[in-house]
Order: sequence, then C-alpha cells, then structure tokens
Amino acid sequence: MSLSGGPLDPGDTLHLRPGGSRRAGETGALRSTVVALASTVLFFGVVGWIVVNAPGWPAVQESFLNGRVFAETFGFIKGSFVWERSILRAFLVNVQLFLIAEVLILVLGLVLAVLRSLPGPVLFPLRAFATVYADIFRALPGILVIYLLGFGIPGLGIAGIPVDPFIWAVVALTLIYSAYVSEVYRAGIDSVHPSQGAAARSLGLTQFQALRHVVLPQAVRRVIPPLLNDFIGLQKDTVLVSYIGVVEIFRQSQIKQAATFNFTPYIAMALVFIVVTIPLARLTDRLVARDRKRQLAGAA
Repeated sequence: MSLSGGPLDPGDTLHLRPGGSRRAGETGALRSTVVALASTVLFFGVVGWIVVNAPGWPAVQESFLNGRVFAETFGFIKGSFVWERSILRAFLVNVQLFLIAEVLILVLGLVLAVLRSLPGPVLFPLRAFATVYADIFRALPGILVIYLLGFGIPGLGIAGIPVDPFIWAVVALTLIYSAYVSEVYRAGIDSVHPSQGAAARSLGLTQFQALRHVVLPQAVRRVIPPLLNDFIGLQKDTVLVSYIGVVEIFRQSQIKQAATFNFTPYIAMALVFIVVTIPLARLTDRLVARDRKRQLAGAA
C-alpha cells in the first residue's frame, strides 16, 4: 500500500521514487542561491543609489574616481601606454620584495620552529633564543621594525654596511614574518603524534633524522594553508617599506596623488591588490577544504 493519507498497517510498504530526495535537495540549494543572489544585488543596489544621490557625490567622484587620473595612473597617456609612469612598474618592486622575503621567511621560520622543538636541557639556550625572538618580533609593530632597520643601521655609518633601503626592507619583513611563520611551523610539528618520532627512533634513526624524514614532512604538509594566509598578509605589508624610501606601488601612488591633487591613484592601487590577493585567498580556501576532506576520509 502506498501513502494515501491514512494510517499505515504493519504490512504496508513505503514506495519512494529513486532520486527524489536528491532532486529535492538540488531544488532547495538552487532556491537558496537565487534568494542569496537577489538579496545581495538588492542590498548593494540600495547602497549604490544612496551613495550616488548623496549631496557630496560629485566632489567625491572627482577626487577618488577621476577617469583621466585613473588612466594616467596605469600609464595610459594620450592614447599610448607608458610603462615607466605606471603603478604596475612600481608594483614589480612589491613582487620582488615579496618573493625574496618569502624564501628567507620559510627557511628562517622553519629553523626557529625546529630550535623550539629540540629536547633536552643542554639545548635550552637555543630554545630560549627562538622563543625570545618570536616573542619580540611578534610584539613589535612592523612599521617600527622597518624604521629602526631602514634608518638606524645605515645611520651608524659602519664601513661595509649596505645603505640601500631595499635590502633593509627585505631584512625587516623577514624578521617580522619569520616570527609568525615559526609559530605556524611549530603548531604543525606539535600536531604530529609523538609515536611517529618514537617509531622512527625504534628503526634506528637519530633524533635529527626522525625529525627531518618523518616529522617535518608531515608537519609542513599540514601547515600549507596557514602559511598562505601569512603570505597574503606579507604581500600587503610590502607597502610599509615606502616609509624608508623604497619606491614601490604605494610610494608611486603618493607621488601621483601629490602631482594631481587627486586621490584616484590610491583607488587604482587598491584595485591592483584586490586583483592579485583575491585569487590567493580562494586558493587558500581550496587547500583548506581539500585538507579537511582528506582528514575526514582518513578518519572514516
């Protein structure tokens, strides 16, 4: 007997259409997506209408969204593209800073994390050094470290000490972010069960060999998504080095703003960072989701 609205007898059988629950779920998901999209469009539409109808909108539009200044900021002058006068050329300095500092940060952060994980009282000075280092550079504001290194060290006038602000910008970013990255590495090392190292030792590996061949490969694989989040922050913080004289995208935007008495170059700079950063953020989310799926599959 099929469902007819009446009570079921003990011998009755329920007949359900195959795939019915799946189609119902897909319909519900589609409806939720449409509702969310419509509400989002409506919200931003209302906000946009309020903004463009505000009394001061024409002045704000001229100061922050000037089409002519926007094109010149990207190097489009009188119908031709001038690479030397574009903020994209200055952004290459940020990319160089990011890539060089990232390599150094990965190495130094890993060394600090390994030092903090070394056992035994004999190695306590190394553990203490790594701990103090991480505490100090996580406590200090990044701009303060950049100022101290960018102006203080060259100001000593010691022979052989470089005075190029780009070099000290790389050093400052490396010191700051290696402290944070070392904590990420250390969390990954601590997440590896101690039995892994004990099993490696039982097979005849030394403490260092067990750490290198067994513990670290697992730890590094687990902390890739958090590391990407840190490097997204590093990419944005490269603009801080403009305060010690490095002409990168932020400094170049300041120069153009001062030349045009218009704030549109800052909007152009923001657009560059949005275009570069959002794909990295989505990549991080994808890696986190894949890692979570792998952990659930392993637990099952």
